[in-house]
Amino acid sequence: MDLEALKYSVFGGVRKNLHFPYYVHGFWMLAQPRCLYVRKREDILHEFDRLTPAQQDYVMKRVNYYNRLITPHSIPDDSPTLSQQSYFKKERGSVYLFDTYEWNRYFPGTLKWQYAPGDITQTFSVPTITKSRPIVESRENPNSIMINIEKVRHFMFFDDPIPFEQKRDIIFFRGAVTGKPHRMVFLEKYFNNPLFDILDTAKDSVYPEEMRQHIETTIYGHLKYKYIMSLEGNDVASNLKWIMNSNSIAVSPALKYETWFMEGTLVPNEHYIQVKSDYSDVAEKIAYYNDHPAEARDIVAHAHEHCRQFFDKRQERLISLMVMAKYFKMTGQNLKTTQP
Repeated sequence: MDLEALKYSVFGGVRKNLHFPYYVHGFWMLAQPRCLYVRKREDILHEFDRLTPAQQDYVMKRVNYYNRLITPHSIPDDSPTLSQQSYFKKERGSVYLFDTYEWNRYFPGTLKWQYAPGDITQTFSVPTITKSRPIVESRENPNSIMINIEKVRHFMFFDDPIPFEQKRDIIFFRGAVTGKPHRMVFLEKYFNNPLFDILDTAKDSVYPEEMRQHIETTIYGHLKYKYIMSLEGNDVASNLKWIMNSNSIAVSPALKYETWFMEGTLVPNEHYIQVKSDYSDVAEKIAYYNDHPAEARDIVAHAHEHCRQFFDKRQERLISLMVMAKYFKMTGQNLKTTQP
């Protein structure tokens, strides 16, 4: 790692999520009595009343985006209660427990819910809390209710010290390709093309040595390039968020899945460069934006604007609680119970 990369890695990523404080906070939440937070819920929700009409419209738009229920829906009588959440019963690792409990702790433990941890690519027959959902199908099926889960890995935003004009005019990609057919198509199509710097990072890669990269590539290394490939994996691409907050541009086929980042609201060629699913037009698209740098800079600006809406922690807290409150209300449950 060169000196500039080391300096950036230590001091530059001001919005990088640090795992140790995250886990300390998670265990601290679990150690607190639920009743302390249940009593605070209404005070936090009343923050909505102090917003301007424009702010209220914005908040409600996001609440109703994450939670699309418009008519009451029941959930099974044998659904688990919130009080059954436990570190010793976690199903998908601590981050799923911590990120759901962060908001569930504000509601009585007797309330019931349906919850699907993991990388979700399908919809549900009953209202279910989830991290991700398919963009198209969830517009017809409102049962996928999203909250911000696994944010320590996915919700990272880095400051970018390199202006767009000073970056290299080629496409950069580092990612695990093995087992992901669409990524294999991309790698095999453009490996050794001088417009592309792409390598498979999977340790069990099926590709020969010259098509793999075992040395870790830093974020600073990515930021030297104008265009960074963002390819969905099991659900969303984990790098899309920080690319859009950088001075580089995300390049991706049409997005299929979304999370709290509201990927479904992103406009192709306004927030990111959209390419065909077979990647046949990638070189053509990059050549176009290299010849039209003003349009490329507009994409960077629009991407930054989209990212900024997630930086207000107080607003994110309010929206998250309103999403959960709507979930319990629309599933016919009484929020006014005083039982912790």
